[in-house]
Amino acid sequence: MSMRIGILGYGNLGRGVEAAIKVNPDMELVGVFTRRDPATVTINTPGAKTYHTDALADMTGDIDVLIICGGSATDLPEMTPKYAALYNVIDSFDTHAKIPEHFENVDKAAKAAKKTAIISCGWDPGMFSLNRVLSQSILPNGQSYTFWGKGVSQGHSDAIRRIEGVLDARQYTVPVPAALEAVRSGKNPELSTREKHTRLCYVVAAEGADLAKIENEIKTMPNYFSDYDTTVNFISQEELNRDHAGLPHGGKVITTGETSDGVKHVVEYSLDLDSNPEFTGAVLAAYARACFRMNQEENFGCKTVLDVAPTYISSLSDAELRAHCL
Repeated sequence: MSMRIGILGYGNLGRGVEAAIKVNPDMELVGVFTRRDPATVTINTPGAKTYHTDALADMTGDIDVLIICGGSATDLPEMTPKYAALYNVIDSFDTHAKIPEHFENVDKAAKAAKKTAIISCGWDPGMFSLNRVLSQSILPNGQSYTFWGKGVSQGHSDAIRRIEGVLDARQYTVPVPAALEAVRSGKNPELSTREKHTRLCYVVAAEGADLAKIENEIKTMPNYFSDYDTTVNFISQEELNRDHAGLPHGGKVITTGETSDGVKHVVEYSLDLDSNPEFTGAVLAAYARACFRMNQEENFGCKTVLDVAPTYISSLSDAELRAHCL
């Protein structure tokens, strides 16, 4: 039986989830739900429909897992708890400092409704989170470092677009080369947030907008830019479309440590992604499978990738996994 999937939100991430569903034979896209007029939204899956978000109140029997593809700044803190009271849900909430608060809100709603929710799925938080735990558990005296980019951050770009006077934006996260080299060499440097990354922003502003005000709002935005050296470039929509249309990203989790005096180890997990939203969508789809299975086992409440055994996200049977992946 196919898992019946709903997608809430049809921006870059929603389209990435749709692409992932197409390559997973055990999944079926029921529909895309949007705050826009559904008649104006064209999706890429024959047979699936577009609905206004209002329809979600009446479709609880039609969807096994609802994948929520909103922004972490304002959408997901409201949407995920709301819909966890109706559906099994997945999201990609990526404001690391606020994950504990988000978890509690979603957990309360999901447990009351006997639903299962998995939050903060993606590659960071998500795949990188798993690798931090694995490496730190194996090298308990070691130190882990996470580097992102160079690449476009969807969440940070979305946060800029929410600023008054901004029409469009792309934000690149860029590792500081000297910091990366110091970590790989096993020096175990103490690095501040500012010393590890810079942030590079390209912004299309509305005609007559206060550019100085926009730049200040970006650079002082907590959890996004205030702790980083941030450069803001104002460009035209044509320049943005020409030079920044793609959404590449990636990064590294590097853990260094010793198992005994002088016996050093470096563990590095790396991602190089042509499309941030398509890869994130693929992770969300895999964890939707886990969400569905865990709910069938009456494992209710909110979870993260740290709570999910790898067998739950795979389409292979346990026997196939033992034979081919172990």
